[in-house]
Amino acid sequence: MDFTVTRLGECRVPSPMADNRFVADDARIIYLTALGDLMPYFRACQEPPTMELAGPRERIFFDPANLKCGIVTCGGLCPGVNDVIRAVTMSLFYHYGVREVYGFRYGFEGLSRQRQEPMRLTPRLVKYIHEMGGTLLGTSRGPQDIGEMTDTLEQFGIGILFAIGGDGTLRGASALVREIDRRELKTAVIAIPKTIDNDISYIQQSFGFETAASEARRAVYAAHSEAVGARDGIGLVKLMGRESGFIAAYSVLANPLVNFCLVPEVPFRAEKLLKALEKRLEERGHAVIVAAEGAGQDLLEKTGERDLSGNPKLGDIGLFLRERILAHFKLLGREVMLKYIDPSYIIRSLPANAHDSAFCLLLGQNAVHAGMAGRTDMVVGLWNHQFTHLPIRMAVSERKRLDPNGWIWNSVLAATGQPADLV
Repeated sequence: MDFTVTRLGECRVPSPMADNRFVADDARIIYLTALGDLMPYFRACQEPPTMELAGPRERIFFDPANLKCGIVTCGGLCPGVNDVIRAVTMSLFYHYGVREVYGFRYGFEGLSRQRQEPMRLTPRLVKYIHEMGGTLLGTSRGPQDIGEMTDTLEQFGIGILFAIGGDGTLRGASALVREIDRRELKTAVIAIPKTIDNDISYIQQSFGFETAASEARRAVYAAHSEAVGARDGIGLVKLMGRESGFIAAYSVLANPLVNFCLVPEVPFRAEKLLKALEKRLEERGHAVIVAAEGAGQDLLEKTGERDLSGNPKLGDIGLFLRERILAHFKLLGREVMLKYIDPSYIIRSLPANAHDSAFCLLLGQNAVHAGMAGRTDMVVGLWNHQFTHLPIRMAVSERKRLDPNGWIWNSVLAATGQPADLV
């Protein structure tokens, strides 16, 4: 595992941050945490894989007096985006004295020829945006011409671009770095991971996830109330999670009133689920089902379409389950009262909760510290409860997913009491 982060050059400028506890430029943390995983390295007298520790450096690469920075937000909405915009802007102004910060509008589109005039970000403008959901800068999906994007950075004299987004944004940011290198420019690209699904590899948690899981619990409460309030009541909740079922899993652990949790990582057969649901209603008279949006896609007809980010458009597992459940019990001559809840767009547009807000502040500040220290082609992450510099190539190397044999999924099975094998 190579966690080496690219640097633009030697840091010669003294940091303007006074009375600060600086992080040594070679400070690293161990990636592995289990003793059994570390022992082979110790026996071979080899250094185990390590990650670069984030934080302010005593010497920096850019001269703040001559620096211009840009911020762009891409992909779907997520709680905490405005918090990160605010944190980056405030840190640039107050920690380093940078006075020109541009917010490019509507994702990478804001760097294309069709761009709108970028927004000049100031502490006064961003002071209260963390109290609002969504993104001050707007967002969009889909690729843009890398050459045009680099032209824009050159035109505005941008020294550091902060890209807030998920997997597609990270790949776009890395492609942008390659063009910047080809032109031999000294421009840093720092990514800040925004994915409500918590599915970026080598990152312990992404911002917005905790808010999403917390708010998803409200939908589960509602589904449970509806279910127990009716004879043979069924509450069905669909949550976000295209390829990774973390939101669904944690909403169950936060609210152990759920009887069936369906996630993309664990296949199931509709017939077995329906039989288990029959048994649950016979024994308890009500049931609650939580399904991640990417669950059971093998049961649905392929749409053959892709969204603007290039992802295959999913079939609607929530509507599929609702119709199959109703049809199944109708065939049995048994009336059930099913209430279907899909809070996805409500959840992702909310302001961040207290923990996520604090997390976003620290992510934004550490992104600024990384950029000022001349790092590039990297994403600020969290690993083993410490902030890290992670090369983008590692972050996008694979999708982080629930382990069907891991402790999280085993805890979900214990909490729901659902059969371990619904295949």
